[in-house]
Amino acid sequence: MTLRLPFRPPLASAPLLAALSAHTVAGLERHAPDRGAHTRVVPAPHGPAVVQVRFDTDHVEATIRSAHGDDVPHLEAVLRRWLDLDADPDVVDEALSTDSVLAHHVSARPGLRVLGSVDGFETAVLTVLGQQVSLPAARTFGSRLVAAFGAPTGVDGFTSFPVPEVLAGLDPSVIREAVGLTGTRARTVHALAAAACDGLPLGPGTDPDEFRTRLHALPGIGPWTVDYLAVRVLGDRDAYPSGDLVLRRALGVATAREAAAASERWRPWRAYALFHLWTAQAYL
Repeated sequence: MTLRLPFRPPLASAPLLAALSAHTVAGLERHAPDRGAHTRVVPAPHGPAVVQVRFDTDHVEATIRSAHGDDVPHLEAVLRRWLDLDADPDVVDEALSTDSVLAHHVSARPGLRVLGSVDGFETAVLTVLGQQVSLPAARTFGSRLVAAFGAPTGVDGFTSFPVPEVLAGLDPSVIREAVGLTGTRARTVHALAAAACDGLPLGPGTDPDEFRTRLHALPGIGPWTVDYLAVRVLGDRDAYPSGDLVLRRALGVATAREAAAASERWRPWRAYALFHLWTAQAYL
């Protein structure tokens, strides 16, 4: 099935595709820059779907291979959140275009979107795997985790991300050896999976305070991870990981406190400011 997902133009597709490419996990996703397409596994109520998205001037074309036709409305909503298709770029761009730091970024990339998440647990685990390592290293860890513990979809060799119950049922040492993590990082992945099995909310609509409190209580989860997941998973457009190294480099500041102070004038759209700065530094 092919869906046409409309959005309010403009939409800066090149930065969005670049961000998708930078985070592509082999086995779970495939990126085709020559066709401007990205294909990935998306969880759905009746089983994982494989979805390809391509960008046009006023819509995204989504080709969906789902386990059941009843999953399509759910998948459409997930894709819209993932690609930030319900944003109003005129409002955001107008708010940020007068700022001396952001003006040229907004001018160069009008309609920039904030990359979201198709599954909160997946994004949370991949974020933990990416703590204090490069993007290529994070992708390698993610692909190893998927290959070791994911489930084949039966569609074009794609593998679904391991569900919380699978990872929670493993000894952390098994995760460490399969993925190549430190013992501390493996224990954080295991604790996150166990918490998800115990009802940790990791999706849109979650109470932000509960989300932050319960994540902070897990070993190995600090402010950067929580703030980053608030952007990607909750869709909080004012969330802002001020301790991020790439962000601080883009701003030319040395501390998280300075990065936070610089962001006050961007409220309530700090997540868009973040993605403008990340795009310039890391994605394009």
